[in-house]
Amino acid sequence: MGCIPVFKAMTMDKPTVPELLGKSKDEILAVLGGIYEHSSWVAEEFYAEHVEGKDTSATITNVRDLFQSMSSIVDKSSNQQKMDLLCAHPDLCAKIDALKKLTKSSQEEQSSAGLDTLTDEQRDQFSKMNSGYREKFGFPFILAARHVTKYTVLSAIEGRLQMTVESEFSGALFQVSKIAWMRLLAAFKITGQKGFLTCHVLDTANGCPAVNMRVQLHRITPEEDAGLVKEFTTNDDGRLPGGPALKEDEFLVGTYQWTFFVGDYFARKNAKTSGIPFLDEVPLRFGIDDPEEHYHVPLLVSPWSYSTYRGS
Repeated sequence: MGCIPVFKAMTMDKPTVPELLGKSKDEILAVLGGIYEHSSWVAEEFYAEHVEGKDTSATITNVRDLFQSMSSIVDKSSNQQKMDLLCAHPDLCAKIDALKKLTKSSQEEQSSAGLDTLTDEQRDQFSKMNSGYREKFGFPFILAARHVTKYTVLSAIEGRLQMTVESEFSGALFQVSKIAWMRLLAAFKITGQKGFLTCHVLDTANGCPAVNMRVQLHRITPEEDAGLVKEFTTNDDGRLPGGPALKEDEFLVGTYQWTFFVGDYFARKNAKTSGIPFLDEVPLRFGIDDPEEHYHVPLLVSPWSYSTYRGS
């Protein structure tokens, strides 16, 4: 049966990295100036060091290259500059009536985490945690909130309050780096990706590849591209026929879900399963964060258990 393609997601009309770097300084800074919260000096120093008077066609060709170049500016900055960068970020539990004071990117990130739907009790919890955090560390609690929930945020601040000042300073800068990465991904049209997605299904009950198992791939986010992407039937090696499930322009950053129809597979094997199968359809949700990497997301399955891992 092989692979049934369903649709190809459309990309928005945004510049590619080479297209942007070929524009004027003002146009470049207009896009990159807000990547680091209220810290346009990072983009300005990046431009002076990596773009002005230089040919970037071979050195900065994609978002990963751009991110690494901008990150290097932060990495070699002074401790005071790093502290200023941390302090430029808003408290994640900002009151709803203060959201208008945040940058557009921060508003979107906080809203996606559900921080604009806090109950009074939750707001009090966040506020108390934030106050304790700032008092201990001297900068606001920072978390890359675009793909998390308010419960994740509360769990994270509770745990990080136990860290030392030195380790949390480093950890907060890591969160700033994650925020910058996600903002860069959102700012550009991604083309010519080198990354790809593969899968392999192993039948651990019989010690063999799972042959002729039906597998579906859904895209969950971004919402405008959500839906069934492709459907496959595994080959004699338990792999997807035709190579990668996603590659090149189909390989988009986002949240995905494999659905493995293991009940049908084990029925074909005449496995001794219960009247109501313990495992029928196995959904496996995962994220693709880097368009330049290989994501191998396999399934090891029996009628009673399954496991997975991120391979490459």
